[in-house]
Amino acid sequence: MIKLSIVPMIKYNMYMIVLAKEQIRSLLALKGLTQKKLAELITLKTGKNCSQNSLSKKLTRGTITYNEVMQIADLLEFDVNYISRI
Repeated sequence: MIKLSIVPMIKYNMYMIVLAKEQIRSLLALKGLTQKKLAELITLKTGKNCSQNSLSKKLTRGTITYNEVMQIADLLEFDVNYISRI
């Protein structure tokens, strides 16, 4: 099992941007895929046009939705687990 951990940053919104962006990039690297290929997979699965440019902007700006992140995890064949800190 591969565990990814992100050290929280001071600002909550910055933490969320880094979390999604870096985790998705890490997952892509593990699968040997590019953002362009991921955008193509999203387009095939959803039927909605998704370009590498729009995906990159969403990740950089932190505007990617929870549902989109879950969809990406599913496309890349990863499960998302929540682990209690207590």
